[in-house]
Amino acid sequence: MSNTVRGAVRPGWLRVRAPVGGRIEEVNAVLEQQHLRTVCCEARCPNLGECWIAGRATILILGSACTRACSYCSVEKRTPSPPDPGEPERVALAAAELAWRHIVVTSVTRDDLHDGGAAQFARLVEAVRLRVPVATVELLIPDLSGDPDALRIVVESRPDVLGHNIETVPRLYPIVRPQADYCRSIGLLAGARSMDPGLTLKSGLMAGFGETYGEIVAVMEDLFSVGCRSITIGQYLPPTPSHPPVDRYLTGEEFAELASEAHRIGYQRVASGPLVRSSYKAKA
Repeated sequence: MSNTVRGAVRPGWLRVRAPVGGRIEEVNAVLEQQHLRTVCCEARCPNLGECWIAGRATILILGSACTRACSYCSVEKRTPSPPDPGEPERVALAAAELAWRHIVVTSVTRDDLHDGGAAQFARLVEAVRLRVPVATVELLIPDLSGDPDALRIVVESRPDVLGHNIETVPRLYPIVRPQADYCRSIGLLAGARSMDPGLTLKSGLMAGFGETYGEIVAVMEDLFSVGCRSITIGQYLPPTPSHPPVDRYLTGEEFAELASEAHRIGYQRVASGPLVRSSYKAKA
C-alpha cells in the first residue's frame, strides 16, 4: 500500500465532531430507561454521533466486563456478573420504542459461562421476534470458546445475520488477541455455515496494527472460503493513551483499494474506511 501515514499524530480525516442533535437524546433516554449498554459507548466508537443522530445503536449484552484482555479494547477486564434474565426483553422493548428495523447486538466475551452466553443471544432473538416481528436481527458473537453446541444454540435461534470478527491477521494474534485463536475463529464461522448454509455470515478486521496488505488479503480469502459474504475493514484507533499505539494510519485510497480487493474475491457487502466498524450502517 502506498501513502500510508505513520507516526503518533492522528490524521485530520479521523477527527469527528461530538454528537449533538438528531435523535441522540431519544436514543439515550430509551437505553437508560431499559438499563441497556451499547458498544458505541463502551468501545468509544468514533461513529457514535452519526449513528445515534440517525436513531441507531449497537446493544452490548451480558454485562460490561470481559473475561479477556485484547490489547486494542477499552471494555473493562474483570470477573463479570451473572447474566441478567430480563435483558433480552428489555432489548426488545427498546427496539420497539425506537422503531428499529435492523437490530445489532453484540456482547463481551464470557469464558466464565458454560455456553459463552449463547443462550442469552438466543433468548434475545426470540424476544425481538415477538416484540418487533418486522425487524431483522444481526448478532455479533464472541468465539464461544469454539464450542459447537453453544454455536448451535445461536444458529438455531435464526438471526438474519451472524457476525464474528476476526479483528487482525494470524501473525499478530499473540499481541492483539492473546487469549483468542485465529483458527478457532475461522472454525466458528465454518461451523455456522455447515449448520445453516443459508445464514448470512459477516466478519470484520482492523488495520494499523502492523499487518501487511498481503496479510489482510489472505484473511479476506480465508473468511470467504468459510462462507463470509459481508466484511468490514476499519482503522485501529487507540481508545486511550494507555492502549498500544497505531503502527500506521491508512489513507482513504488504501481502504478503497482493500474494498476493491474484497469485491474481487467475491464479497457481496463491503464496508472499508478509516472510521468503519463492524456494525457501521449495518442492515440485513
